[in-house]
Amino acid sequence: MIKRLSIAFIFVIAFSCSDKPVDDKYNWIPLQVTATAYNSLPYQTSYEHPAITAWGDSIKPGVKWIAVSRDLLKKGLSYNTLVKIDTFDGIYIVKDKMHARWRNRIDIYMGEDVKKAKEWGRRKLTIKYAVKKDSLLIIE
Repeated sequence: MIKRLSIAFIFVIAFSCSDKPVDDKYNWIPLQVTATAYNSLPYQTSYEHPAITAWGDSIKPGVKWIAVSRDLLKKGLSYNTLVKIDTFDGIYIVKDKMHARWRNRIDIYMGEDVKKAKEWGRRKLTIKYAVKKDSLLIIE
């Protein structure tokens, strides 16, 4: 009997310690932005280091990364923020910053596929970015 209770207790502890799904950990804040696409090519990024982001990450085709205009940093879209993009599957990560001239804009990384980026063009769409839920928040 005690052995069964011990096993049951271990299962309860194991399942309660497992990671929650991403949606349970965050509030998702909607925001309408202008979205464009970019590639890791010298004439679009940097002639010296085309595959290095503004924060110093090494970018490579296949990653789901975006760059954000600097005004969005103040709204909470800072380095490593999780982002859901309308019409795209999966979750993207803020890994790059755009030139200071841009406002309310994201740039979706599309590897080295210039044709795909040009076909995407420029669109207004709604994104949702993650803000961690406050585990100490008391709701009355």
